[in-house]
Amino acid sequence: MEAYFDNAATTRVYPEVQEIVDRMMTKEFGNPSSLHRIGIEAERYVKEAQVAIARILKADPKEIYFTSGGTESDNWALFGTARAARRRGKHIVISAVEHAAVASPAGALEDMGWEVTRVGVDSEGYVDPQAVADAVREDTILVSVMAVNNEIGTVEPVEEIAELVKKKNPETVMHVDAIQAFGKIPVRPGRSKIDLLSVSGHKIHGPKGTGFLYIKEGTKIAPLIFGGGQQNNMRSGTDNVPGIAGLGLASQMAADAMEENARKMNRLRGLLAEGAGSIDGAAINGPKVQDAAPHIVNLSFPGIRSEVLLHALEDREIYVSAGSACSSHRHGGSATLSAIGLPPERIDSAVRFSFCGQNTEEQVRCAIGALKELVPQLRRFTRR
Repeated sequence: MEAYFDNAATTRVYPEVQEIVDRMMTKEFGNPSSLHRIGIEAERYVKEAQVAIARILKADPKEIYFTSGGTESDNWALFGTARAARRRGKHIVISAVEHAAVASPAGALEDMGWEVTRVGVDSEGYVDPQAVADAVREDTILVSVMAVNNEIGTVEPVEEIAELVKKKNPETVMHVDAIQAFGKIPVRPGRSKIDLLSVSGHKIHGPKGTGFLYIKEGTKIAPLIFGGGQQNNMRSGTDNVPGIAGLGLASQMAADAMEENARKMNRLRGLLAEGAGSIDGAAINGPKVQDAAPHIVNLSFPGIRSEVLLHALEDREIYVSAGSACSSHRHGGSATLSAIGLPPERIDSAVRFSFCGQNTEEQVRCAIGALKELVPQLRRFTRR
């Protein structure tokens, strides 16, 4: 039985999304900047996607800017804010467990002369809101904290963090990477003090190469891409109409099914944690199962390298991840698992299971059975 448990890396596109993308590529293929009927029809799909996403976020449609995905959105948040506010200050605060799409731009800005403070986390991956606020200074231009950790599923108190940051320095821009949160848990930047929020389409059964950056009206941020002046001169380039239409539909479908899917994924996650927990030496990494985001559970099986277990499961058509998909080809281990204080043997043996609403109990029971069979076998082989 095939069981795909790597949905935090990417998801299968909904059939309805596939259909609208195909239609926009082959039948309603106009350039939304064109003034003729076909172009105007394409522009309508872009605007409808803006409206749909804004409604989910309780925001204004003009605050939604489409990008090529979560990485561009995160990069724009950091580099765009840094460029817009460089005369006011050169200090940035991030958490120690940010995705590489935030951590790497922060490091690049550091190389260019900005100062970056990295706030640590506790053993479950939680960022202390007061610690973030304490790190904010008069010259702090940006704070960036993710909503849900992509490796261990910790749900960060980003609204509380934003509240304290703005109280400390109202001029500091608050950015949230919501790539693992949108469509899984409620995200409401329009009702909070969050200024920038990043989302990726392929995490919610939308097309790869799509995403958006929510920019609260009045937030000072410079564009990164210049050219024809599309998207109100903020993100030039011909709009990816098929991708945007697919993203808008996927966002609406994810929002409509969010509560039902969350209940289902929580049940599956609990079933897996209980079953895997009966294996000698197995351990859950990160927050308590009942407190984490509904779709992620990170498990260690000390004595077996994660890549070995991953491929053994792959031979059974069970697909999981060894840490973050975006960093799986880099050496040096997981920054998140190191930040929560795990010993090397836990880090080296960690695998991530991530669910979607299409997963089933039968698939989870199949995975548990495979783990119970494979883990003792692989440990005996390793000890030789």
